[in-house]
Amino acid sequence: MAEIIVNKLNKFYHDFHLLKEISFEIYAGQRVGIVGPLPAPTGIGTIVVATGGTSDMPVAEEAALTAEALGNRVKRLYDIGVAGLHRMLSHTDELMGARVIIAVAGMEGALTSVIGGLVSCPVIGVPTSVGYGASFGGVAALLSMLNSCASGVSVVNIDNGFGAGFLASRINHMEGRA
Repeated sequence: MAEIIVNKLNKFYHDFHLLKEISFEIYAGQRVGIVGPLPAPTGIGTIVVATGGTSDMPVAEEAALTAEALGNRVKRLYDIGVAGLHRMLSHTDELMGARVIIAVAGMEGALTSVIGGLVSCPVIGVPTSVGYGASFGGVAALLSMLNSCASGVSVVNIDNGFGAGFLASRINHMEGRA
């Protein structure tokens, strides 16, 4: 397990005295720093992190890196949203083989329900604050995910990639179905 995960970094992180005293890796410009190397995977299965669009990627990377830092294999499936359902369907095998899925989406957040209706594993919805029109900074996606009629769907708060990655790691390290 990585020793320390620092999330929600911004461009001013280098101004903090404590962060000058420690050596940590900033990953892919995604607002996540990790002290120590990423560990070898010890989770039972694979965590899939899927996004509706490319603008959801920073939150998805926070979730993916958190899960990796906690000792999990992560498969990223980005830009497979319901606006082009064929993109998601081309990844059916990867989705069906996951132990847990993190679905990251803004706008109306439909990705979580669609994936939740397709697979038999737990799905963690992460609404994002990106979008336009009546997305209300992620509230529209949050409410949509909370109202999902797909069984096995849970939802974390808006832009909470860390929380989703942590929860997915807990699920993936539980004994049970492989």
